[in-house]
Amino acid sequence: MAKSNFRPLHDRVVVRRVESEEKTKGGIIIPDTAKEKPQEGEIVAVGSGARDESGKIVALDVKAGDRVLFGKWSGTEVKLNGEDLLIMKEADIVGIIG
Repeated sequence: MAKSNFRPLHDRVVVRRVESEEKTKGGIIIPDTAKEKPQEGEIVAVGSGARDESGKIVALDVKAGDRVLFGKWSGTEVKLNGEDLLIMKEADIVGIIG
């Protein structure tokens, strides 16, 4: 997404999913059909922030490069520059890892 000129609006963020493990802890290989989509990702772009009641812009708590956890059904899947990404509101993010 480095060459993209897509910038999310307001309190939205663009997230790249982090790929899940191919094997279980016991060494069993998980087929693609049985894998769940990961709920962990990396922020690749952030909007300018949401407006509060007085109209001032409140900056987001996340920034590009942050690793985050989000809900299973969060966001809208999009394809930008051939890459599968998610666009979601900051409120859909459960927390920042590390």
